Amino acid sequence: MSDSSPLPPVRLHPEAELARDALSTPLLARATRLARWAGPDTRVDAGGGLVEEQLPAAAEALGLSGDDAAAYAGEAWRVAVDAGLVEIVDEEAGTVAVGADLALLTGGSPQDVLGVWLAALETVIADASVPDLDDLVDAIDTGGEIDFSSLDWDPEAEAEFLDGVLGNLYLLTASEDGPGDGPVPLPALAASMIVPSDMGEPTNDVLEQVSDAMMRLDDQFRVLEPVGLVEYQPVDEALMADVDAEADGGEGAGDASAAVDDTDVSRYGMVRLTPLGLYGLRSRLLEAGFEAPAVGDLANKGADALLDGTAGFPQAAAQAETEMWLTRRQPLAAARELLAAARGLDAGAPLRRLRCQQALSLLGAEAEPALREVLDDPELGGLARVWLTEAGFSDVPAPSQELVFWLTVDTVAAQLAAEGNSDELRALVEGLAAQHGGFFAAAWRVDHPATADVLEAMGRLHPDKKIAKEARKAAFKARSQQGG
Repeated sequence: MSDSSPLPPVRLHPEAELARDALSTPLLARATRLARWAGPDTRVDAGGGLVEEQLPAAAEALGLSGDDAAAYAGEAWRVAVDAGLVEIVDEEAGTVAVGADLALLTGGSPQDVLGVWLAALETVIADASVPDLDDLVDAIDTGGEIDFSSLDWDPEAEAEFLDGVLGNLYLLTASEDGPGDGPVPLPALAASMIVPSDMGEPTNDVLEQVSDAMMRLDDQFRVLEPVGLVEYQPVDEALMADVDAEADGGEGAGDASAAVDDTDVSRYGMVRLTPLGLYGLRSRLLEAGFEAPAVGDLANKGADALLDGTAGFPQAAAQAETEMWLTRRQPLAAARELLAAARGLDAGAPLRRLRCQQALSLLGAEAEPALREVLDDPELGGLARVWLTEAGFSDVPAPSQELVFWLTVDTVAAQLAAEGNSDELRALVEGLAAQHGGFFAAAWRVDHPATADVLEAMGRLHPDKKIAKEARKAAFKARSQQGG
């Protein structure tokens, strides 16, 4: 992802709800219990982790048992320290005390709670990029240092890979044409990091890289689920048994294959970003310098900020943002503010007027006076007439031919800015040419900054070669008239 362009706006749940979700996540709940369990006799090692002989007691305090109990307890303790729930008061003696942030979980604001959870999230994301503990132990050389070359592991590259995966998951969740609240297949997520966008049929080498990435992500999402970032359905164990059997050339390969339905994509792992996870990843993106808008960011700002800010939003997000903005204002005052902000002859003005028109469509009859006040305005008179007519008002003065053509150019310019060469715009262009026999003969004379660009686009989009040629000729005349 590039930090030069804004990401799609996301719809966040209320902070109070997110804070409740954070408190109920298994990992933060365990970290909190350990912070309250710790006492004067609790000892930590030089790295701040619980000394090995205290791990069984910590696991017991958490109600954990089994082979992985000590590991889970150690992880919860690291989160407690990193999130400020426990404070190391004497590094040499290895003694600890209750951290200042523990009280925030019961007496702080939702934002305070989420701040503690974000600190926990950073610890877990860092842990998710680390190889299996057994591999780390095997890689320790005679000097007691980890030999990273023997692991085939680059810490920075691994962290960057996971950040990229999480960024793509965020994009898929936020995009209107993505799965939204639904899960994303693990193969698709892995492929988004490996397969070049311009590649047709992936090569065997690329498919093998995707498969390896899936296995890494399977391990990582298992680590990330307990902190509440994702809901994860792991890769089917039968599928992995099939892969292992084929790799070994064993006799059980056929039996394992028969048990797995290759057409069921969910067998290959499914991951869904939780509402809390969406909040967490947006916070990380903002911290990293990305522009990551959320619906509601503009609700308390002026109409100019609303129209400019929603210019690049998908339609549904733009409407949701506008509805929130309107609920904080009286209809007549809102209409006047919107119309004032929609004026201008700069490159972004047509799209501002389109967003203004869409916002005005959400207002009722109370807005009528504001629209009548701009009937004689050369930039707003056209959209005012459209609004008044569609709202069923009488005594709407007929527009001049000049105003009709100006509004047409302005509308196409706005659609170009909003959607590019979309099917909807292509249909609009065809309709305009069909309805007005002498459209291009008159359109090139329209005194609008975007006239030449609009006519060029119509020449590019119209399927009829003869009409397309007329549009290009008209564009040339318009540019000559403008001196461009």
